[in-house]
Amino acid sequence: MRHNINILERFGKRVRELRKARGFTQEAFADKCGLDRTYISGIERGKRNVALCNVEIIARSLDVSISELTRGM
Repeated sequence: MRHNINILERFGKRVRELRKARGFTQEAFADKCGLDRTYISGIERGKRNVALCNVEIIARSLDVSISELTRGM
């Protein structure tokens, strides 16, 4: 189970890094994604296991490919 938690934390860190690099607050980014701000917060803290369809939404909202979103994880 620790492996799963680790990947969630790494994914959340990557989302936060890209979001901030593009100048989005969590609230503005959540609005762009059409997702709840608390859901985005949970992702960034590594507390949410993100559905694949939401990974695509997040990547598209950051204007990156899924492979770029997950790069370095």
